[in-house]
Amino acid sequence: MGGVDVQTFERLLSPAGQRLLARVEQEYDGDNALSVSAGLSNVDRSLVAVCLTQADLRRRAVAKFGTDAALMYFTPDGLEQSTRRRVAAHRADRVSRHGGSIVDLGCGIGGDLIALLRVAPDVLGVELDPLRAAVAAANLAGLGLGGSVTVGDVRRLDLSTHDVIVADPTRRNARGRVFDPAAYSPPWSFVESLLTRTSVVKVAPGIPRDLVPRGVEAEWVSDDRGLKEAALWSGGLAGVRRRATVLPSGATLTDVDDPGVDGVGVAERVGAFVYEPDGAVIRAGLVTAAAGLVSASLIDPKIAYLTGGQQVRTPLARCFRVLEELPIRTRPLRAALRTRGIGSLTVKKRGVEIDPAVLRRRLALSGDRAATIILTRLRDRGIAVLVEPV
Repeated sequence: MGGVDVQTFERLLSPAGQRLLARVEQEYDGDNALSVSAGLSNVDRSLVAVCLTQADLRRRAVAKFGTDAALMYFTPDGLEQSTRRRVAAHRADRVSRHGGSIVDLGCGIGGDLIALLRVAPDVLGVELDPLRAAVAAANLAGLGLGGSVTVGDVRRLDLSTHDVIVADPTRRNARGRVFDPAAYSPPWSFVESLLTRTSVVKVAPGIPRDLVPRGVEAEWVSDDRGLKEAALWSGGLAGVRRRATVLPSGATLTDVDDPGVDGVGVAERVGAFVYEPDGAVIRAGLVTAAAGLVSASLIDPKIAYLTGGQQVRTPLARCFRVLEELPIRTRPLRAALRTRGIGSLTVKKRGVEIDPAVLRRRLALSGDRAATIILTRLRDRGIAVLVEPV
């Protein structure tokens, strides 16, 4: 629906538009857009194009929204930028514990708005772009939710009538993603003003930790082992300084749990197990907290691998059983892997200047077994550790 205006979207919502969308969705299989379009040659071409785009976006949206996707509407950029349903539900649950009225600034197509309305009765969405606002309102209606959406500039709103502010600054411009918070829209100065109140503001996972204002909690969230986003919590929503949350389990680590490097130590040698902390744990600077959780030590003070003699199951770190420590040089490594009949190699690495793709070409393995190898540093020397996931 790129380039579609609000009037065309409203035609899609009309009874005739809905009948056409239902027909297109029934015929469209993901690859036959041209034949579906040709079969509707007597129908308004712009509306056919909108229906085809919508059918395609709904198929793609299942990964983020599950069964809700079939009842929702999307724009290409709105879908790309929207929060996954499970992440949005986690945030909404935290927000709802505070109580009171909520305003969702920059609500986009309504991903967070939907999650908030499922746990809180009084939520207002505000969106600058009229088309996105119309899509958000249609999504609320399609899912049978209350709430309302208004078009407006969030910087000009009177926010004093709302108890909790949820905000999602735009982190894109005409050239693509924006990583510098100073280039957010609204700007970082507006974000800082929101954080003087009871608020939660979505930010990029790469936000520098030293940019987080004093008294504000920074939370990094991953889902299905992928780091998805960070959020800043202030006022009555803040609990700690740093938090890592891993979904779907909901397991967390915070700076309160962190014993520091002195509390876990640095290993003299590789133990029976190696742990790789979740991406949210690493971004939150809580690797030593994870080490304490699994009774492990750091492999290196600056590298996010842990090692220890115990197997501890936790969603906060992936556990690997150590099979053998191998030379990190190509020839002896190739010989050791060929002896084991290994032809498919997963390469994990931190702290060493080795390109996994180049290494695989040099090894030229051809066996019928698969293996995982970790390339890293231990006490300032490079090591290669053959492991298997536990």
